[in-house]
Amino acid sequence: MAEVWEIHCKKMESYGFDRLIYGVTHFMTPNSIGPREDVMTLSSHDPEYMEHYYGPELYRSSPMLLWAAANTGACSWSWIHKNMDIMDDNNRKVIQLNRQMGITAGYTLSFQETSRRSKGVIALTARRGLSQEDVDAIWKEQGDEIEALNNVAHLKIISLPLSTERSNLSKRQREVLEWVGDGKTNQDIATILGVTPATVEKHLRIARDKLGVDTSAQAVLKMSFLNQIFTPDRS
Repeated sequence: MAEVWEIHCKKMESYGFDRLIYGVTHFMTPNSIGPREDVMTLSSHDPEYMEHYYGPELYRSSPMLLWAAANTGACSWSWIHKNMDIMDDNNRKVIQLNRQMGITAGYTLSFQETSRRSKGVIALTARRGLSQEDVDAIWKEQGDEIEALNNVAHLKIISLPLSTERSNLSKRQREVLEWVGDGKTNQDIATILGVTPATVEKHLRIARDKLGVDTSAQAVLKMSFLNQIFTPDRS
């Protein structure tokens, strides 16, 4: 993941976009992008900005997220100025923060997804000194290429195991969930692993707690969304 992100950031910088934020979730609801713990975020912004933007979850009020939630494709940040009448106080707080931090020109891409519960978005911030008019001119010349590269990066990222703020499962916890995914009962799993059914249930309970779900079936589904089940052995 780190290698993919580094390559992508360097490539986008060559087009004039030197600060990126990428986010993906598989746990959207009709009114929310889902719990923060289930959102995977990558950023090349200054830590100071992310402390103010991500720490208090201001990202949920990002003006361009209003557009991204209902659209697919690429959108100039000029959309914000054309739609100030629909911005609430929280949206305006984000706009103010961005102005203070020199984040004033760019493009946002909302990726096409195959699930109603999934959404991937990337915000490309232009380097300081470029106006939105400059960025729109860049996009007119090279936008198709930039959009294609971002789609390639997105497709690669979501094919990899996704790390969120939730605690990682141990190798044994993943193994037990994989057997659940194969349709095995606790007794079956206990026999296969040479442990007691109580030990199996203990592993399942801890896995459910770490994943924030109520049932083992939900745990298997969530691990599948995160590409963390039936993967090559990891420590």
